[in-house]
Amino acid sequence: MEDFNSETDSDYASYWRDWFISTRGHEYFCEIDEEYLTDRFNLTGLQAEVQYYQYALDLVTDQFDFECEDDMREQIEKSARHLYGLVHARYIITTRGLAKMLEKYKKCDFGRCPRVLCRSHPLLPLGLSDLPHQKPVKLYCAKCEDVYSPKSSRHAAIDGAYFGASFPHILFQVYPGLIPPKSNERYTPRCFGFKTHAQAALSRWQEGERDAQDARLEKAGVEVRRVDGEDEEDEDEEVVEA
Repeated sequence: MEDFNSETDSDYASYWRDWFISTRGHEYFCEIDEEYLTDRFNLTGLQAEVQYYQYALDLVTDQFDFECEDDMREQIEKSARHLYGLVHARYIITTRGLAKMLEKYKKCDFGRCPRVLCRSHPLLPLGLSDLPHQKPVKLYCAKCEDVYSPKSSRHAAIDGAYFGASFPHILFQVYPGLIPPKSNERYTPRCFGFKTHAQAALSRWQEGERDAQDARLEKAGVEVRRVDGEDEEDEDEEVVEA
């Protein structure tokens, strides 16, 4: 009978977290252990970041028994989701958290790289900033070492701080065997089977650099005048301060 009650209490204690994880759009998150959530040391500094902190924590740990109006309840729910996200960023770089995220990575829960030459390599969530409300979550490919935006608008709306800027790199430090071999394979532009002339590619690059330079000068308040006509190549650019 005691074992049954203990199991029931455990199920009840994880109810809010089960709901949060199963909510559509939250597939990137893993479930945080209750022991981690109830250890105050792991929550250091979050009181200043989360409105209604204590109520939010009680809600996340299913200890919430405060009677309040719907508007305030909605605010507490919002704070609880924010609190869970901030704690999540800390939890996923622990041994237990890394193991849980590793399982999701192996199942490609975070999606696959859209780059053709990466051949559907699995992705990992990445924050471009550790500060909340700065950048949405991105997806990192260890094969091409580039980042991509999630396809789903629900995933694209998740705060990148809920995963942090270091998580993928810590994962590969702990599990170096997962680091994919680097490939020198690159797409080669061709016309009718022949490689595009290198001079044409160079000209496109030079034109792009020139346009970028013009934009920087205009932003700095400098007017750029270019000579038109057949003698354009022989004339230097004339730069006049505005």
